[in-house]
Amino acid sequence: MKFVDMIRTPKMNSGFLRVWSRNFLYFRKTWTVSLFWVLLEPLMYLGAIGFGLGTFVANIGGHSYIDFFFPGLLCSTGMMVAFFEGTYGGFTKLTHQRTYATIMLTRIGPEEIALGELLWAGTKGYFSVIGVAFVASFFGLIDTWRILPALLILLLLCWLFASLAMIMTSYARNYDSFIYSTSGFIVPMSLFSGTYFPIDQLPGGLKYVAYLFPLTHAVQAVRGLLQEGFTMAVGIHTLVLLIAGVLAMNIAIYRIRGKLLK
Repeated sequence: MKFVDMIRTPKMNSGFLRVWSRNFLYFRKTWTVSLFWVLLEPLMYLGAIGFGLGTFVANIGGHSYIDFFFPGLLCSTGMMVAFFEGTYGGFTKLTHQRTYATIMLTRIGPEEIALGELLWAGTKGYFSVIGVAFVASFFGLIDTWRILPALLILLLLCWLFASLAMIMTSYARNYDSFIYSTSGFIVPMSLFSGTYFPIDQLPGGLKYVAYLFPLTHAVQAVRGLLQEGFTMAVGIHTLVLLIAGVLAMNIAIYRIRGKLLK
């Protein structure tokens, strides 16, 4: 893959919207099955860690622990749902169900399939973020208009991890392949990206290593925006997510295209 392929989005028609719509229609019929994963589980974390364990933690940077933890939970939720939809869901449609092969019999091309699929995975992650934020608003965790631009950053996050998920899917040989990306990539990010504690509490150079994680930039951007407003740091973290998202999306489209044309 050439560098130009990483920064140039392929030209395509509106077929990706049909792929996205197909997934949305299926989700509408099975939303009750997905409810636990996309909404109830994050809310359990909010209750157990935010309101439970958080009562034993002193203020962090002048904010209560629940106010510190909540932005990280939104980011972690979007990451998890988008990534797992793009990996397990995408792999199922690529191999066992052969959904993509069937779509290829129409006028929709492989690039449109890849884009529509990763956009859907990001959308599903974003549904989860919106749901958690809506419920949290009843507990007084959202008391500022800055949640609106923060939701845009979270949308960017879901898009990025959906793209990364599709890249992983393009390399996977079976479902067990995702154990490596989950245990070696997703779980460490959820633990060491500032979701549960400040990054500066990490020993030695690990605090700098944490900034290699995309989730770190998302957590820092959303938390900084909600607590301090628009700052240069928020802008830099958001820019990192945007650049990483463009690169990951183009690589994902390139990889899935090659997979479908084999």
